Amino acid sequence: MPRYLVERDLPDGLDLLLARKSVESIISSYAENGVTWLCSFVSDGRQRTYCLYEAAGPEAIRKAARRIELPVGVIRRISVFDPHAFHIRPGNDT
Repeated sequence: MPRYLVERDLPDGLDLLLARKSVESIISSYAENGVTWLCSFVSDGRQRTYCLYEAAGPEAIRKAARRIELPVGVIRRISVFDPHAFHIRPGNDT
């Protein structure tokens, strides 16, 4: 399943208490559209989030977000680059 990074601008900031109460409806809305929410990152000041999803395409993410009135900024398809997959030990060139 492709992965997408979604950037959201939140001019009023993210209310963490409200966000915690909304998690169930957010997960449900995304699941109904075939989208899996993997994790999110919040900037200092809580005015921007970066959310990682698995989805068939960007439109599924937009549709689910519209349903729960979440803003959607930029959606980028991404790939995972995991440094642990290289089995490199510090000080060892092989």
